[in-house]
Amino acid sequence: MAIKQGWTGRFYEDMEVEDVYPHTLGRTVTQTDNIWLTLLTQNTNPIHFDEVYASQTAFKKPLVDSTFTLALVTGQSVSDLSQNVMANLGWDDIRLPNPVFEGDTIYSYSEVLEKRESKSRPNVGIVKVKTVGYNQEDQVVIQFYRTVMVYKRDHAPKKMKRELPVLG
Repeated sequence: MAIKQGWTGRFYEDMEVEDVYPHTLGRTVTQTDNIWLTLLTQNTNPIHFDEVYASQTAFKKPLVDSTFTLALVTGQSVSDLSQNVMANLGWDDIRLPNPVFEGDTIYSYSEVLEKRESKSRPNVGIVKVKTVGYNQEDQVVIQFYRTVMVYKRDHAPKKMKRELPVLG
């Protein structure tokens, strides 16, 4: 039996300016997602959880909490961009050009805009990306810039190796 290593993410050396990473997974947003995040964050705006109230707005239905959209699209990018990140340094210029509604499916991609060696930490580099999230109708619903401190390959913490259980 051959054991194949799973995807472990990119390191600083793997990223080049102008690389574009279409993130693999899309995600359909549910009413439960929207209500849970709204409650967890203590967001009391009824446009996120009161259908009667929301029906009286220009949108005519509940809007998905925008912080959910930010978290979802950031999460979609992890396997391509930040699986091997030491730290997130910031999210900048977050734009929400179209609303997200319950039932929308969100997809995303990221483009590497800049990269440089860290001046204070020789084991990492600094990478700036633009990430775009869009719905099933190809409407952009979020765009933001994110700066991350990414480990260099030979300096990342070692992942614990485990023996595989014997089935049978």
